[in-house]
Amino acid sequence: MPSPVPSLPAPAGPDAVQAIRRFNRFYTRQIGVLEEHLLKSPFSLTEVRVLYELAHRPQVSATELGEDLGLDRGYLSRILENFKNQAWIMVTPSSQDRRKQFLRLTPKGRKTFAPLERRAGDEIAAMIGRISPAHQQSLLAAMNEIENVLAPAAAPTYVLRQHRPGDMGWVVQRHGELYWHEYHYDERFEALVAEIVAHFIQNLDARRERCWIAEKGGQKVGSVFLVKKSASVAKLRLLLVEPSARGLGIGKRLVEECVGFARQAAYRKIMLWTQSELAAARGIYQAAGFQRVAAERHNNWSRKNLVAETWELKL
Repeated sequence: MPSPVPSLPAPAGPDAVQAIRRFNRFYTRQIGVLEEHLLKSPFSLTEVRVLYELAHRPQVSATELGEDLGLDRGYLSRILENFKNQAWIMVTPSSQDRRKQFLRLTPKGRKTFAPLERRAGDEIAAMIGRISPAHQQSLLAAMNEIENVLAPAAAPTYVLRQHRPGDMGWVVQRHGELYWHEYHYDERFEALVAEIVAHFIQNLDARRERCWIAEKGGQKVGSVFLVKKSASVAKLRLLLVEPSARGLGIGKRLVEECVGFARQAAYRKIMLWTQSELAAARGIYQAAGFQRVAAERHNNWSRKNLVAETWELKL
């Protein structure tokens, strides 16, 4: 028998086209309200977009920046030249190819961008704060679904959110189960995790501390915490990614969220404590710029000897 001819997608009917155009007008109005507040700053909207990309990407070239934002090369060049004159950005050559140069914000640049980041975050929080937590999750799921349908190769297959009731129990349980199954850490490790999350909830400083939960298909698949150690030092804690969700970049993204939030909160350094055998986590920390500064042997939760490591990232 001849092979069946694959069917082509049916063209969108007028009702679908009108529905999408209607949603586009609605969404544009919603985002326009947020952009109006940003434009009360001395920056144009395009300048804010450039600053945002530089603040949230560990390294990016001018060419990549222009392509991703759809900006004319000359226009972007003038913006970047102005940023350089203000000492907001620095240019560093690639370690692999000296002909390629990366852009990054200077401490002065991050200080300049921080109020814009806070203002944008406050505006979005106020916008979605009017709806129930259940509707907020439905909104995030719908946004993720639109990305997956329209740009499946580029869209993340997970969403990040802040914690809500019930999450802390999951964090403790999954740390206990996973670390026992994969590394044979006993119940003393689970008790330590319980102490950390209890202290976080009971002493939460929402402006300078945060927990992120990663979800995939409506199921929790990852977590990380950023907590205050002192006025200038934050601690990254309890990074976890479920085995079923590994390889999607969730761990990297969770650490990036911690680093970005720490800079926004004006911390000067992030510390973390990990174990030498946690190779995947250590690779993520190293890629984010953390450096190991201390190591100590112990057997607190295992019959075998472990090596605890302290890592730091200067912001």
